[in-house]
Amino acid sequence: MALISLPKIGVLLAATGAAHFATPETFEQISKPLFPTDTRDWVLRNGAAEVGLGLGLMLRRTRKLAVVGLLGYVGFLGSRAAAVQAQTAQPAQPAS
Repeated sequence: MALISLPKIGVLLAATGAAHFATPETFEQISKPLFPTDTRDWVLRNGAAEVGLGLGLMLRRTRKLAVVGLLGYVGFLGSRAAAVQAQTAQPAQPAS
């Protein structure tokens, strides 16, 4: 049996998602740079997404769809990180 399998990743992902609800303040510190406004709401949304994707990875019937969803979720987070980095890299425009 593989050391790391999709069901095991699902358990870890779902547990991490549940932790977003148990201690959201922990995840607010991590999430603030990517989600500077409505950070708490985004923490809870991300937690719900991770729980759902994790459960999907655990079940054979929904595993393929969950993998596609996970790729989309990682892509979304990556795009947020790239957007924030692009904003901070641009010099401030003088007021006209």
